[in-house]
Amino acid sequence: MRAVELRNVVKSYTLGDVEVRALDGVSLAIDEGEFVSIMGSSGSGKSTLLHIVGALDRPSRGSVKIFGKDVHNMNDDELAGLRGATIGFVFQTFNLIPRLSVMENVLIPSYFTGTERGQEAERLVKSVGLGERMGHMPSQLSGGERQRVAIARALINDPKIIVADEPTGNLDSVNGKKIMDIFKSLNMQGKTVILVTHDLHIAKFAGRIIRVKDGKIVR
Repeated sequence: MRAVELRNVVKSYTLGDVEVRALDGVSLAIDEGEFVSIMGSSGSGKSTLLHIVGALDRPSRGSVKIFGKDVHNMNDDELAGLRGATIGFVFQTFNLIPRLSVMENVLIPSYFTGTERGQEAERLVKSVGLGERMGHMPSQLSGGERQRVAIARALINDPKIIVADEPTGNLDSVNGKKIMDIFKSLNMQGKTVILVTHDLHIAKFAGRIIRVKDGKIVR
C-alpha cells in the first residue's frame, strides 16, 4: 500500500512581487514500510517536501495522499487528527519542553488524542535505553539522549510513518549512528521512515535516496 503519494505538487511563496517556488511539480510515491532519505543542498526544497509529506503544510497546487486520504481538502482539525494518529515527528533541535521530565515529554502527543499511555511511554523510554532517566529533565541529558527521548515521543501514538528532519544534525558521529540504528530497527518493525539529511553516510541507512534540487526531484 502507498503510504504517501504526491502528484504534481507545487509549493510557492510570494516575496514582494516575485513568486518563489519551493517545490515545482513534484511527484513522488513512498510505499508502506519503506525507509527513504531526502537529500539536497540548502534551499533545494527538501525540508519543504518533508513538511508536505508530513502534512505540516499544504501544497499550493497538486495532490497529496497519505494512506489514500487526500489532505488538500481537509480542514485544520481533520489534518491535525491525521497527523496525530498516523505520523510521528523527530526534529534536529529535539523540541523538548525544558520544564518537563523525560516521561512527561514523551506523553505530550497522547494528550492531543485523549488516550492514557503511561505504560506505553514507560516501555518506549526503556526501549531507547533511558529506563533509568525517566524522571530526568532535558538539561540533565546529553544531545544523543535528548534525541532518543524525541524518538520515543514520536512513537507514543503508534504512528505508521516516522518523519525526521536532520535527526543527527546536532550529534557527533557515535550518537548519530545510535540514532540511525534506532530508525533502522523501527523500519524493520514495519514503520515507514522518511528523513531529510545533508549527510550521505546517514542517507545510506535508507533503502532509497531521493535527491532534490531547485524544488524538483532530480534523482
